[in-house]
Amino acid sequence: MRVLCLLFLAAFVAILVLFAVENQQPVTVTLFNWSLTAKLATFVGAAFALGMLSGWSIVGMLRRSVHRITSEPERHSYAAR
Repeated sequence: MRVLCLLFLAAFVAILVLFAVENQQPVTVTLFNWSLTAKLATFVGAAFALGMLSGWSIVGMLRRSVHRITSEPERHSYAAR
């Protein structure tokens, strides 16, 4: 299974390198009065990294919530009243 994951990772990195080599033209991104010019591959890589970070934080938050719900005894039991 590790070999399969390693092959998938190697293929993904190869595709990213090819994308970066083929997309060298500058692109300007504007938000309100702020603008930034960089290579297209830079923007795509930054968007990917931000997406991974936000996805990781959401999964972590959900994992903590599920763990809290399943591991703590019920505090507000209305049946005990």
